[in-house]
Amino acid sequence: MPYTAVRPSPPPLGSGAGGKACPAAPLAAVPDGEVARYHDHEVGTGQCCSTVVQAIGAPADAVWSVVRRFDRPQAYKNFIKSCRLVDGDGGAVAVGSVREVRVVSGLPATSSRERLEVLDDDRRVLSFRIVGGEHRLANYRSVTTVHEAAAAPAMSVVVESYVVDVPEGNTKEETRMFVDTIVRCNLQSLARTVERLAPEAPRAN
Repeated sequence: MPYTAVRPSPPPLGSGAGGKACPAAPLAAVPDGEVARYHDHEVGTGQCCSTVVQAIGAPADAVWSVVRRFDRPQAYKNFIKSCRLVDGDGGAVAVGSVREVRVVSGLPATSSRERLEVLDDDRRVLSFRIVGGEHRLANYRSVTTVHEAAAAPAMSVVVESYVVDVPEGNTKEETRMFVDTIVRCNLQSLARTVERLAPEAPRAN
């Protein structure tokens, strides 16, 4: 594994090192400007970013109740085998909590140590950063937001964006395709999981 620890992040936008801002998430998916700003990542040299959007046939509050469980990502992330909190306030989940996840076999990773950066129940925003582990996703930062669907209150839209280093030997396009696939699989699994809990809700196409 090329990465067993996180090296310093590349300089962000405005540092004079060639950084740039990641394109914002689609405005139709994130109508609240205060929430949309969480998806405006700063991308340093040697990094890439992307955004994945998933419609879900369940109310936003039901979806958020699953997404917000920083201590139980395996509830819908099928690539995670187990998770345990290793640093936090007496076992309670709060900003600054750190979890250690074990990954299923077949991926170029075995474990990941992740710190909770944002947990906003009012705006339904969760963000975490990878701070260690055995994997290829150095300096990975993810933001997930949950929104009511404007056309159907019984449905919701989940937006997940990220920024990550491009591993040595890979291109930005290869890295983006790999991470997008994982994120998309996670969000599709989230949709199935929540829709099972809310069977009366309309299904997203």
